[in-house]
Amino acid sequence: MAVTDLDPLDVWRRAMVANVRRDAPDLSARQMAVLLTVYMTEQPHTVRGLAEILNVSKPAITRAIDRLGEFQLARRKTDPRDRRSVIVQRTVKGSVYLADFAEIINEATEERDRDRVALEARQAKVQAKKSATAKPAKQKGAAAKPSKAAAPAGKKKEPADN
Repeated sequence: MAVTDLDPLDVWRRAMVANVRRDAPDLSARQMAVLLTVYMTEQPHTVRGLAEILNVSKPAITRAIDRLGEFQLARRKTDPRDRRSVIVQRTVKGSVYLADFAEIINEATEERDRDRVALEARQAKVQAKKSATAKPAKQKGAAAKPSKAAAPAGKKKEPADN
């Protein structure tokens, strides 16, 4: 798995950390799934319908709705057309909770992007420093420097007279 495949999880982690730090209800994954489904899909929602959508039992949905009701994030109402059915309704407090949570996710995304840019800048700086301190490589085919012992071109040594 490439590192970029973990980006959504990093955003989710950052958002969850920010969410538990704020003074707001701490929802389980199931409760959050029910809440998001109620608010982001077409109404009306029933316990039976939510159970089908999320592929969980009706008692699990009932427990999640009970908890959401305690926090006033959603409420139940008996369906006037079928008194055996319970409709799950949105609340103002639930709308505010999700708007705040959406903002937390946006901020987590921006924070992750800023951190990525800063990391890339640090890596580029380190690479530039390594490149500047590295010894230059010899070029292929470069002419060798004449040794000091060699005579300059054009002058011949003449034999000494004895």
